[in-house]
Amino acid sequence: MDKWQRRTVYYVVLLTGSMLVFAVLYQNGMRIYEGRPRTFLHSVQIVVETFTTTGFGSDSPWTSPQMNVLVIVMDLFGTVLIFMAFPVLAFPLLEDILSTTVPTAVDDLDDHVVICTYTPRADILIDELESRDVDYVIVEPDRDRATRLYEDGYRIIRADPESTSGLEGANLAAARALVADVSDQVDASIVLTARELADDVLTLSVVEEPDRAAYHRLAGADEVLSPRPLLGQSLASKVTTSVTSALDDVVEITDEFEIAEFPIHRGSQLVGKTLAESGIREQAGVNVIGAWFRGEFETPPDPETTLTNSTVLLATGREAQLERLRDLTQSGMRPIDRGDTIVVGYGEVGRTVTDALADAGLPYTVVDRTDFEGVDVVGDASEPETLREAGIGDASTVILALPDDTTAEFTALVVRDSSADVEIIARVEESRSISKMYQAGADYVLALATVTGRMLASRILEDEDVLSLDQQVEVVRTPASELVGRTLGEARVRSESGCTVVGIERNGDVLSDIGPAVRVEDGDELIIAGTDDGVQRFTELYG
Repeated sequence: MDKWQRRTVYYVVLLTGSMLVFAVLYQNGMRIYEGRPRTFLHSVQIVVETFTTTGFGSDSPWTSPQMNVLVIVMDLFGTVLIFMAFPVLAFPLLEDILSTTVPTAVDDLDDHVVICTYTPRADILIDELESRDVDYVIVEPDRDRATRLYEDGYRIIRADPESTSGLEGANLAAARALVADVSDQVDASIVLTARELADDVLTLSVVEEPDRAAYHRLAGADEVLSPRPLLGQSLASKVTTSVTSALDDVVEITDEFEIAEFPIHRGSQLVGKTLAESGIREQAGVNVIGAWFRGEFETPPDPETTLTNSTVLLATGREAQLERLRDLTQSGMRPIDRGDTIVVGYGEVGRTVTDALADAGLPYTVVDRTDFEGVDVVGDASEPETLREAGIGDASTVILALPDDTTAEFTALVVRDSSADVEIIARVEESRSISKMYQAGADYVLALATVTGRMLASRILEDEDVLSLDQQVEVVRTPASELVGRTLGEARVRSESGCTVVGIERNGDVLSDIGPAVRVEDGDELIIAGTDDGVQRFTELYG
C-alpha cells in the first residue's frame, strides 16, 4: 500500500466515523430537545446534506440552542473535511495521473546489460556501454529515483531486482550480462534470482567486503569484483613509490615501453617551473603526453603551464626513464618517523592502505571515529584537535579514505588549514566530486566510481582491452576502423577526442614511436590514453 492509498483509507475512516457520530447525536437531539423523533437513516441523510452543503431544509428551523450549536458544528466540520479532501486525495491523484510513468518492463532489448540498481558508480559503466553501442537497462525499485532517471534519458524500468518479475521485465534471458552493485547482501539475492531465470547470462557482482566474495560465488556469480582494495593500493602507491625501487602503477605496453602517472609531490624540484623549464625530457628522456592540472586533463599539456604540487604527469618511456621521472617528482627530503603518514578512515580502503604502508616499512597513524583494533587516534578528523593528536605538524602525507564525499571534502579543508605543506591524497565515491576535492586542497584524487566502472567494463566489453583500472587516466587497446588509411595528423585525434595514441599493435608487434605521420592500417589496434570521457569520444568517432 503506497502513501496515497494509506491517506485514502485514513480519510474514509475519519469521514465514515464522524458521520455516524453526528448521526447519533442528531437523532437523539431531535428527540430530546426538539420533541421531533427521527429515524437513524433520516439522521444520516441530514448529516450528509450538511457535510456536502446540499441543504437540510426539511428539518429547519430548530428552536433549541443545543440543536443549533450541533448544526453549526456539523457545518464547520463538513467544510473542513471537504477542504481536506483536496490535498489528501484530489491533488495526489491528479499528480499521479499527470506524472511521468516509468515502464516496468522492456521487450525490445537484446544482448544488453542489466544493471541492478542505479548508483553513481553505474555512470562510468553506462558511458562505456553507450560509446560501444551496447544497450543497457537499469532495474530501479525506488519510484522517485526511477522517475528522475527516466526523465533524464536513462533506459530504466521500475521493478525490484531481487524479484523474478523484475528481472523478467528487464528481459534478462536475452541479456549479455547482469551487474549487481547495491550491497553485499542484496547483490547475493539478485544473483540467486538471476541464476534461477537465466543460468547462461554472465553475472557480475560487486562486493564491499572482499571476505564475502565466496558467498557471491556460491550464489552463482560468474565474477566477483572488489574495487575498494584496488583503490586503496593505488592511493598507497603514491606514498610507497618514494621508498621502493620499482614502479607500482605502470601500464606495460611492451617489455620496453610503459606508461604511468606521476603526481608531483610537495618539495619537488619541478614545483613552480613550467613544463618547458623543467628539463624533464632532457633529464629523464620520457615523453610527457598529458597532465592533470587541479583535476583538468590536458593533452598535450601547454609547455608554459606552471607545474604545482597538484599536477599529475602522464608519461611514456622505458622503465629506467620512468624511474628517473619518478625521482624528479618526489620531494627532496621525506622524513621517516611516526606520524609520517596519517590515514583517515579505517574501512576496507583504509585497511588496504595501511597494509601497503606496512609492507613498504613506512610508519603511519590511523584516525577513525570508531575504536577499532588498529586505530591509533579515535576522533573526528575534521576537528583540528584530532589532527594535532595524530601529529599533523610532523606529517608529510594525509590519506583520506572516507566513504562520504562531503565529509572528505570538509576534512581536506581542515587538513589544509592545519598544515600548508602536508600532501593530501584522497578517495571519493563519485567522479563528479574530484574537482571539488582538488579545490579543497587535495594533491591527488581517485574516485571509486571510476575504478568500479572500468573493472565492470573490462569484463563486459570483451572487444575492448582496458589496461588501466586504478589511475586518473584510462589506457585502452581498441580497434579504430574509421582511421584506417588515414594518418593520425590528418584525423586530428588529439584535438577531436582529447586522447593520445601511445602505441599501435600491428601483426603482433607494438609500434611505440608514434607521430602525426603514422598511418593506421587495416587490422591495427590502437593503444590510447585519456580521460574516461576522452576515450568514449574516441570510440564514438573512430571505433
